Amino acid sequence: MKQLHRSNSNKKLSGVLGGIGEYFNVDPTVVRVGYIIITILTGVVPGLIAYPLLALIIPAQGKAK
Repeated sequence: MKQLHRSNSNKKLSGVLGGIGEYFNVDPTVVRVGYIIITILTGVVPGLIAYPLLALIIPAQGKAK
């Protein structure tokens, strides 16, 4: 079963967007560009709040539940 996790290999900050890219089989760069566009279009603050929350919620790759 496929599980969402923060990536260890495709990480720039905490690996959240790299993990999302791996989960959906999409290039992590596309996910990062999409995140930047959505963050700008929503007024920046929601995107800046969402990323740290996702980093706390999504488990790191290789960690047991």
